[in-house]
Amino acid sequence: MTTPETLPAPTAITVSSTGSAGDPDAHEPRRPFGRWFRETGWRHLIGIVMLVFSAFPLVYVLSASLNPGGTLLTANSLFSNFDLGSYIALFQDPLRPYGAWLVNSIFIGLTTSFFTVVLCALAAYAFSRMRFRGRRTGLLTLLLVQMFPQLLAVVAIFLLMSAIGEIFPALGLNSQIGLIMVYLGGALGVNTFLMYGFFNTVPASIDEAAKIDGAGHARIFFTIILRLVAPVLAVIGLLSFIVTMNDFLIASVILVDPDKQTLAVGLYQYVSQETARNWSVFAAGAVLAAILPMALFLSLQRFIVGGLTAGSVK
Repeated sequence: MTTPETLPAPTAITVSSTGSAGDPDAHEPRRPFGRWFRETGWRHLIGIVMLVFSAFPLVYVLSASLNPGGTLLTANSLFSNFDLGSYIALFQDPLRPYGAWLVNSIFIGLTTSFFTVVLCALAAYAFSRMRFRGRRTGLLTLLLVQMFPQLLAVVAIFLLMSAIGEIFPALGLNSQIGLIMVYLGGALGVNTFLMYGFFNTVPASIDEAAKIDGAGHARIFFTIILRLVAPVLAVIGLLSFIVTMNDFLIASVILVDPDKQTLAVGLYQYVSQETARNWSVFAAGAVLAAILPMALFLSLQRFIVGGLTAGSVK
């Protein structure tokens, strides 16, 4: 007669208060503050300081534009006054046509950006994909020319535009087209070199495959390469537009007629006179002038990110 085996009694399983390793609801113990600050906290601190440092001038200008006193004495009382009179005064002064300045700046900026992107892309494609005599010398020359400051060329630009204006008045002094030509000449060097480096990242095998299918340089450039280098085109177009909108020196030398001047030159009239400075209207004009570049930057930022990810998938 067999006796049944006695099973061992089940042992109790002790579960830690922090949970098992495989439990998704388990919480890691809190790190000490000193360790957290050494690892990641100092980065947050630096980010906050840089954010305050960058945002304070913008907040200060916005507060000054709402101050009806026309002064900058708002450092200790930001937004103590709220008056839109400075914004209204911008468009009611016939001697200072702010609307015309804004239209001129947009026209000159967009035109310069468009032709800068087109010409620099063509030049960069030639330097990147074609082999010809003087190619390396040309690249070094473009880079060397950009080493000289713009201030050195002001007198030469003035004399050159004066001489051209005697033959072709539409391209001389007080001409927006002439100013655009000057901007194009100054921007081609560094932007071409920047595009050249980006064009080199596009595999040459893409060009060779297109040539096997019978495509020429023009078709390869406009239908294939431009789509792959769209991010750098957006960057150069945006930078060219911002630089053109903010330029004061060259525009003040070439444009004399108030109806043809840009925003940077026109707004200076509000603070150029020692006894009649109106910083409130000046700040209001600066705030309105910053809306378009900011909107353009935000829209192109999404385009740049999309172009980079699309290029990686391809």
